[in-house]
Amino acid sequence: MSQADADALLLEVSAYLKSEDVALIQAALDFSHNAHQGQLRQSGAPYVTHPIAVARILTPLHLDAQAITAALLHDVAEDTSVSIEQISDKFGKPVADLVDGLSKLDKLKFETKEDAQAENFRKMLMAMARDVRVILIKLADRLHNMRTLDSVSREKSERIAHETMDIYAPIANRLGLNDVFQELEDLSFKYLHPNRYAVLSKALKVARGNRREVVGKILEAIRQRLDENHIKAEVRGREKHLYGIYQKMQAKSLAFSQVLDIYGFRVLVNDVPSCYLALGVLHSLYKPFPGRFKDYIAIPKGNGYQSLHTALFGPFGTPIEVQIRTYEMNKLAESGVASHWLYKSSEAQINELHQKTHQWLQSLLESLSQSGDSVEFLEHLKVDLFPDEVYVFSPKGKIFAMPRGATTVDFAYAVHTDIGNCCVATKVNSELVPLRTELSNGDRVEIITAPHAHPNPAWLGYVVTSKARSEIRHALKTMHLTESAKLGERLLSQAFNLLGLKLNDVDEAGWEKLLKETGAKCRQDIFADIGLGRRLNIVVARQLASLGDTISNDAMGNAVVTIQGTEGMAVQFAKCCRPIPGDPIIGVIKSGQGLVVHTHDCPTLRRGRGGEQWLDVVWDKNITRAFDVSLKLIVANRRGVLAKVASAIAEADSNIENVNFSSEGEYTAIYFTLQVNNRLHLANIMRNLRKISEVIRIIRAKNAA
Repeated sequence: MSQADADALLLEVSAYLKSEDVALIQAALDFSHNAHQGQLRQSGAPYVTHPIAVARILTPLHLDAQAITAALLHDVAEDTSVSIEQISDKFGKPVADLVDGLSKLDKLKFETKEDAQAENFRKMLMAMARDVRVILIKLADRLHNMRTLDSVSREKSERIAHETMDIYAPIANRLGLNDVFQELEDLSFKYLHPNRYAVLSKALKVARGNRREVVGKILEAIRQRLDENHIKAEVRGREKHLYGIYQKMQAKSLAFSQVLDIYGFRVLVNDVPSCYLALGVLHSLYKPFPGRFKDYIAIPKGNGYQSLHTALFGPFGTPIEVQIRTYEMNKLAESGVASHWLYKSSEAQINELHQKTHQWLQSLLESLSQSGDSVEFLEHLKVDLFPDEVYVFSPKGKIFAMPRGATTVDFAYAVHTDIGNCCVATKVNSELVPLRTELSNGDRVEIITAPHAHPNPAWLGYVVTSKARSEIRHALKTMHLTESAKLGERLLSQAFNLLGLKLNDVDEAGWEKLLKETGAKCRQDIFADIGLGRRLNIVVARQLASLGDTISNDAMGNAVVTIQGTEGMAVQFAKCCRPIPGDPIIGVIKSGQGLVVHTHDCPTLRRGRGGEQWLDVVWDKNITRAFDVSLKLIVANRRGVLAKVASAIAEADSNIENVNFSSEGEYTAIYFTLQVNNRLHLANIMRNLRKISEVIRIIRAKNAA
């Protein structure tokens, strides 16, 4: 053990912890030292130097004895023979739970690195939702690993830096740990772009010397003007962190010499009114940039950050960025959720911050539970970690922080899942807008719902929040299964009719036996599997009727299904031939999709006839919905012909869904997608079109997908 580091740690914790807590940490130091005896880091240093360094990163945040102890033991269960149970026996269950939340899932085997990474994040987030100290220790662990990354291979250092930039730095930012966030970004930048980092570091060092005099003059001018106006304030100059400068250069295509505001200034005052008074004084000293003022005091950021930001024209035209905040706001800005341990005075602010953090974690865990795979989960996580927020209002004036690019549908799901699922229209600033409309700062958003509405799969193309995306996928999946179960029940009932039996006559014992044999949880699962083509209806019918497990294809073909046209996602109408009531039709059960209905003469169906399950289907006599149909018109190139064609279609009481053109010499081909009720309705439309002298030929287009 590095005795100097251990002594320094004990000295640091003695400054704010009781003697019995310090004794616990001393015991953890000895335990960690013995457990890691003989182990070395890749740098060659004794391994125990790492947990001591992690614990020392946490002491400025005044974390309690349990957290410091867990930091010292965080690798013991993972890298030594010591178990979580042993840690629990010696240091208590709270410490053991923290260590367990920090341990990776090394004993499980995953197919890909992404799966392993996702599962480790799942575990960490679940532990973090129970106790936020888990992520504070994890961030300290990652920070020390990043500080000592020189000793690992280039490939590994790049992988760790990518992960840090994508996940850990944004989490630190989301939790309000500003210093940790900036250092993680700078270190990731160093290993991802070493040449750019080296050049930029050198340039910044030179600029630091060149601009010292200008910065000093601005500091003195601000202090003097505030003093003249009797505002007690502390003024500090600060340098932007390296990656922040690089991002600005990238975003605005600037050379380093063009980034003039690498220095900012922070004004700390005693109370909120003084913040706004100081702002007025600074605007009288230097002219403000139009549109560059942000009030995060009235509308705090999602991580609880509060401050006034303004950009000013300084001396010699130098842009100056100034932050104005109270001392309490500054503590929260630098320590985030760790303020709970570090400062005890502003309980109301800290409680609100913890509540926001908890809500964010809960939304992450909801998306985590509904994510289908690891890639989808990591996508949700990354979207949530890079919000770049805009602030919008509900009709009652409640503020919602939404990621930049969020749409009205994202807002609907942010209000409540049921509001999102039933959303049919939206008003932004009292005007009706499309659902895909992106929100801007200050928008007032009203969601219009309908009781029987449901999510549209097209929404997945433009929502950006993980909550909206996961809830839409969950609702669509549930709808698909529900509709497939209804279709499966009809198919099974008709298979029973084929056998001269009735589905309702099957007793509970028969169903129980089938569920046990198939491993299904309930009969709805059986119905859904039949509707999705995963099971043959006639085979299930025979199993239930205890007549054996096989049936001939001839018998299978005798089962006729009635199509009502309103079955939703469980019954799809093929876009290649667009069947409409009155067409002779045939059904194909595709595994995982359900029933796909084609016309008998569909060319795609003839080409693709293979091992699918085929069913005879017929139209219900009382269908009222409209169906899409494709028409191709060859018309003479004359002025006004399109207007005549559109008028004839409208007179036949049909809507035009889509129209395209292609020129063929003296003639033009017009491709329409129309909505019709049935084949008779289509015949009336075609009769109207034939009356137009310019129409040379009308073809109902097949293979028009």
